[in-house]
Amino acid sequence: MNGITNLSISHKWASLNDLECARIDDLKDALRAMRSADGVRECAIVQTCNRIELYLDINSEFDVAGFTARFFPSVPHELIAHYESRESLRHLMRLASGLDSMIVGEDQILGQLKDAVETASKERTLGPELSLAFSKAIKVGKRVRTETQINRGSVSVGSAAVDLAERLMGTLDDKSILSIGAGELGTLVMVALAERKLKAMFVSNRTFRRAQTLAKQLGGTAIRFDTIDDYLCEADLVISATAAPHCILTRDQVSRAMQRRNGHSLVIIDIANPRDVEEAVATIDRVELHNIDDLRKITEGNLKKRRSEIGKVVAIINQELNLLEEQYKKARANELIAGLYQSAEELRIRELEKARKRMQKEEDLGNYRQILDDLTASIVNKLLFELTASLREAAANDDNDLMRSAHKLFKREAD
Repeated sequence: MNGITNLSISHKWASLNDLECARIDDLKDALRAMRSADGVRECAIVQTCNRIELYLDINSEFDVAGFTARFFPSVPHELIAHYESRESLRHLMRLASGLDSMIVGEDQILGQLKDAVETASKERTLGPELSLAFSKAIKVGKRVRTETQINRGSVSVGSAAVDLAERLMGTLDDKSILSIGAGELGTLVMVALAERKLKAMFVSNRTFRRAQTLAKQLGGTAIRFDTIDDYLCEADLVISATAAPHCILTRDQVSRAMQRRNGHSLVIIDIANPRDVEEAVATIDRVELHNIDDLRKITEGNLKKRRSEIGKVVAIINQELNLLEEQYKKARANELIAGLYQSAEELRIRELEKARKRMQKEEDLGNYRQILDDLTASIVNKLLFELTASLREAAANDDNDLMRSAHKLFKREAD
């Protein structure tokens, strides 16, 4: 079997605090460092707000305990799942299919897998083993969404956040919404919000041009990042989804805004990781703060809607996993065959050169036959030398499996 292994920390068993401790700030530096670790031949990182996944192609020198201690020093050992060989490939296919997502069947993971491949490719840490695995997983994810209904209903954390807001507020009709962050996750929030009959939808981003582009596409209003405080006074709902490494909404900031709201309550949903909103904001009167952990409450509802499709998805994964293993076997056979041909060709060229030199010295053309006979005999003897030595050793050690394989390979009847 191949040497692919997986180390992962997921929302399924880790808290938001645990995920924040595990988060990798610089993916490029991390990839280069992981690739240089003992026993690692290839590596890729899948990091989302709900999980951190390392995919590695390793050899016998790899020390999983030492590796996890080095790259996840602040994460308890029991929170790091370890999948090997076939199970690591199955896990990757489940991930691509949306079975392991917080919102089962969500589509966003496919884009995140493609991003992981692109980043690892640019850093030259992706080789043939992981390339084949990710390519197959992405194809499986697409097939699953074509042949099943696993992605019906809420299909992303962004849309789930909007669903949660509707549960909390009854309806979003005629409400003013402030969406902070215009990246991938913020865009998903805005797409989901655009389907509602809102009074106003404001979008803010540190790069104002990005906010303008998104607002124009979805019918919102772009606001500058340094004017957020003014819109905290007007909004009924705030959804924050930036990639900032620190909090962007503090308790003092929200408290000042609440003093200008004439007693109107405010709902804030923070779906960023790391968090965008200080936890202390939840202590402010008439402010209701929710984060990613709260989205788990609607996961079960989605799972019930899609439960009938999970069996179909698993069947597709099992089928595709068998096909992938066959691809790996063929690839290894092709690699071995190519090496054999290369070795044989190098031997042929060396022996041919020897024969040419002998022919150049011969004046009697009758001796050419002996030279050619010696040439072909030398090639045969040298090609079979290592093989015959291995077969004699196998026979002496009663290695019947190898002997049977040799009989089959050379189409000789076994005694």
